Amino acid sequence: MQNTKLATVALAVSVSLLTGGAQAAAFNLNEHSASGLGRAFAGEAAIADNAAVLARNPAAMTRFDRAEFSAAATYVSPNVDMQGNGDALGGLVSSSSLDANNVAPSAVIPAFYYIQPINERWAVGLGVFSNFGLSTKYDENYAAGALGGKTELTTYNINPNVAYRLNEQWSLGAGISAIHADASLIRRAGALSYLNSALSSDTAIVDLEGDTWAWNWNVGVLYEYNEANRFGLSYRSGSTLKLKGEYSGSTTGFAKVPGKLDLELPAIAEFSGYHLVNPQWALHYSVQWTDWSVLKELRATSDQCSGDCFQKDLEFHDSWRYAIGTSWYVAPQWTLRAGLALDRQAAYNIISIPDTERLWYSLGATYQINDDLSVDLGVAYLQGDDATIDESLTTGVDVSYASQADAWLSALQLNYRF
Repeated sequence: MQNTKLATVALAVSVSLLTGGAQAAAFNLNEHSASGLGRAFAGEAAIADNAAVLARNPAAMTRFDRAEFSAAATYVSPNVDMQGNGDALGGLVSSSSLDANNVAPSAVIPAFYYIQPINERWAVGLGVFSNFGLSTKYDENYAAGALGGKTELTTYNINPNVAYRLNEQWSLGAGISAIHADASLIRRAGALSYLNSALSSDTAIVDLEGDTWAWNWNVGVLYEYNEANRFGLSYRSGSTLKLKGEYSGSTTGFAKVPGKLDLELPAIAEFSGYHLVNPQWALHYSVQWTDWSVLKELRATSDQCSGDCFQKDLEFHDSWRYAIGTSWYVAPQWTLRAGLALDRQAAYNIISIPDTERLWYSLGATYQINDDLSVDLGVAYLQGDDATIDESLTTGVDVSYASQADAWLSALQLNYRF
């Protein structure tokens, strides 16, 4: 049973990437800009209204005739509650002791972008942002502390790009990313202390720290039928995080030993359209695909473990995100926007990854302060479906939950043209 519990912990470590609860399928993050948040990230690969387009389609950099810098911060306030069902550990743990509220802490997600046109055909740019993220935190004396506990891991992309305009209609773009990941995980004994007098409920039976650098690449194309209608298509490759660091736990006699774990991050593809219906209204939309099926298993190893420290099969499948939005160009100084989006669930649920299908309801605005400076505001409410989480299927321990999840997102962004 110890190896099974450890496998569950490993899953929590590996899929806990960055700030706050994940706000898209599995642990994918879309929070790249305040302007995008206000339209539920509909049309992101085609609109190119500020430098944040770097996160979605580098080809759109050719639409800029001046250098531009954008800095954004998104505040994520999730509300994820767990309600335990039935008894566990042969009746030692009641369902009420498995309840937990607000298990995904609030956080701020920053992003920075810079685009520099070289001439009428060439442009370069640099983005610093993240594509994946999740954090969950349970009370130190939580009965199911071996499954929940505390999980934190920060990742960010440093993504230089280049774009080339082939002609008036076609542009191409490409880039590479250096991805940094820094992980910290604690799992505690909880109700397992009832079975072992040497443990207290807050004993850290697993303590893992690790970090790594990884690489991926991205490409994009922009087709401008005319000034009022354009389409964007982009692709970001998958990558492998080879986390290395220190591990301690009950399987090592609580001694710290070197350990490593490989995690596959999925590829992402997006198609977007933008259509200026009349001088004051525009319609935009996106379809995004994420290759979650590459995440088939987790395996952690150490020279101090006999064989693998743990191995776990995963049940992930590819997911889709659909978004539609509108922009209202009220006046030269003001743009208002709104959007709706649907995120499909990708992961088999455990309490460290309370994934569910989500509906986005978004509103936003841009105020043009002067010819060089503008500010974007965005807010979104994410309504998650109620879900049932059956931990017995992945741990062999009789623990199941009813999960409720929603979130508020708000964002601020400044854009400056040089």
